[in-house]
Amino acid sequence: MSILWFLLIGIAAGWLAGQLMRGGGFGLAGDLIVGVIGALLGGFLFGLLGLSAYGMLGQLVTATVGAIVLLFVLRLIKR
Repeated sequence: MSILWFLLIGIAAGWLAGQLMRGGGFGLAGDLIVGVIGALLGGFLFGLLGLSAYGMLGQLVTATVGAIVLLFVLRLIKR
């Protein structure tokens, strides 16, 4: 069940990051996939900084930050 929540939060974070990072994106499906991968990246980055997120809102914030960072890097590479 936790994998399902992880995927749902990653999808929501990908959509939210796509909305926050306007511009030539990867489309809805691409942003959602980036959101799931960004959730992993966000957890890693927050761990490096010594931060931890509690609850569903904290996990959504962590995943969104990771997705924004990943979208930023991918858009730099895409140019």
